Amino acid sequence: MEAFSFLIYPFLGCVLLILIHAYFGIHILERGVIFLDLSMAQFIALGISLSFYMGHEDSGKYMYGVAFAVIGASILSLSRQISRFVNIEAFIGVFYIFSLASSILILDRTPHGIDELKAILNGNILFITQAELVKMLLLYLTIGMVHAIFRKRFFSLTFEGTGGYFWEFLFFLSFALVLVSSVSIAGILQVFSFLVIPALVGKLYTNEPFKTLLIGWGVGLAASVFGLVVSFKMDLPTAPLIVASLSIVFFILLTLKAWRTR
Repeated sequence: MEAFSFLIYPFLGCVLLILIHAYFGIHILERGVIFLDLSMAQFIALGISLSFYMGHEDSGKYMYGVAFAVIGASILSLSRQISRFVNIEAFIGVFYIFSLASSILILDRTPHGIDELKAILNGNILFITQAELVKMLLLYLTIGMVHAIFRKRFFSLTFEGTGGYFWEFLFFLSFALVLVSSVSIAGILQVFSFLVIPALVGKLYTNEPFKTLLIGWGVGLAASVFGLVVSFKMDLPTAPLIVASLSIVFFILLTLKAWRTR
């Protein structure tokens, strides 16, 4: 009973994270910009790092994150145009490295730079509060409704490459706003794994987006439950354990898929 009462909020947080990130993961995989999430999350983390440096980590951390989310969305909305001049994955890699290096430089000038960097990478999903959970739910519901209403527009962007800059910007902005909340709570590692791995597992078995989503949700939730329980019982870092669990499941299923194909 003690474990249940302690883990119920982290579990619900993981549920929300899996639901929204697996959906975006389908879009990201189809677009072929796998590390876009990582670079966007790190760019938002740069904004959060700046809030630490400016002494606004309590009241201003979220606002700094939103500001950098808007800037990042504006830049990455031009990815199709950028791809005409340079490999888009290479551009995203440079964007990520710039954000990470800048974050390290900024946090080096803060009193607890190393601890703050670890918090950005690993998050603190175990200690999510009811208020944070409600904020996540409201934000994700709002963004989910926008994507449900305009799903034809967003799927045309991803699967057909048709649509104007406004819809591209709206897609990346909604994605970035999700990341602002996710990174501050779960950390970059867990956010990236929730985006990519469930969708990858689903695509091992089907190319239909809805079926891919269902499979990804199931695998992600199972790995989250395992990681949360083991982390609580053995006093291990939660995010790395969930990421490792998800990765191992993917490797096992990929091996089985390859063996059956042969």
